[in-house]
Amino acid sequence: MIQLATRVKQVTPSLTLAITAKAKEMKSQGIDVCSFSSGEPDFDTPQHIKEAASSALAQGKTKYGPVAGEPGLRQAIAHKLNNDNRLNYSAENIIVTNGGKHSLFNLMLALIDKGDEVIIPAPYWLSYPEMVKLAEGNPIIVNTTAETDYKITPEQLRQAITKKTKLFVLNSPSNPTGTVYQPEEIKALAQVIVDHNLWVVSDEIYEKILYDGTEHISIGSLGEEIFKRTIISNGFAKSYAMTGWRIGYLAGPQELIKATSTIQSHSTSNVCTFAQYGAIAALENPESSPCLQTMLDAFTQRRQAILDRIRAITQLSCPTPMGAFYVFMDISQTGLNSLEFCDGLLEKQQVAAIPGKAFGADNCIRLSYATDLASIEKGMDRIERFVNTL
Repeated sequence: MIQLATRVKQVTPSLTLAITAKAKEMKSQGIDVCSFSSGEPDFDTPQHIKEAASSALAQGKTKYGPVAGEPGLRQAIAHKLNNDNRLNYSAENIIVTNGGKHSLFNLMLALIDKGDEVIIPAPYWLSYPEMVKLAEGNPIIVNTTAETDYKITPEQLRQAITKKTKLFVLNSPSNPTGTVYQPEEIKALAQVIVDHNLWVVSDEIYEKILYDGTEHISIGSLGEEIFKRTIISNGFAKSYAMTGWRIGYLAGPQELIKATSTIQSHSTSNVCTFAQYGAIAALENPESSPCLQTMLDAFTQRRQAILDRIRAITQLSCPTPMGAFYVFMDISQTGLNSLEFCDGLLEKQQVAAIPGKAFGADNCIRLSYATDLASIEKGMDRIERFVNTL
């Protein structure tokens, strides 16, 4: 028997990927599965982005590149952060990574020492605590409720801080809840962070998927003191339908970016060279704006459709998501926990959803509406039948 490293035993495998894989296997067997599990837009990558990568291939952009990313992409990202988010970064403050997840993993390895505490509001994206554990830190989970739209309050954050606290994880818009913090809420959290001299990593991967006039505020834009303590994690997967391209980035102080670059130099080295030219096109080509709007219009319609169906089922409820493409549905009135609900739903009605247990909330499940309207209607029909048989 192989004696595995202790760190592996401390990490929980991804339930999201496991259920998505099971649903795909059932589909391959000819079973009609409605999947609400995957956090992946069902749109193709916009044509001008694909053409930019294809052109880079044709030009021979197939060699090793700089570990921290192609200079043109780092500059384009810095320009975007300055213009869109009011964050005063230069190219030297950016590292390009193999997806947004990789940027966060690099950060944890570079910043977190054994015993350091990282405050994570729950519900949380399921990989946050596991990354902290792999860095030998301690994830400190702070539970939130639907009554506060699943937002951590400044008082909760303050009470969770100890002498070992080093980092606070902020995700707005949020996976799995779709929560978006309002400007005054972000400002209040920033004050606590500054007062206690913490770091904050702001995961902004869903920043362009917003509804009903909601505004995204990047916490580092609120003043010089909070800017000095802010690290930005972002990427191209969600907004630009580039999930398989695996291009993300981290922005922060140069010393930290150099440290993450050192780590990356001994793991993945550079990100796929020609793919980075597609990312440059995503940021710089004016054709991106109408493409993003088309996708957002579709998400807006789908959000309303799934909310209408949930609200028609007495035993189910959820807050209105103001960003991303998820609903976090409370199933507590059914008498089942999230694993029981999702297992039964997949086996009896062939609908794939993610148990809230994976996100730190066992009384909920996550449904992704990054799928077409017909699938949403069919899937919700099946969910309604399943609930009515309980």
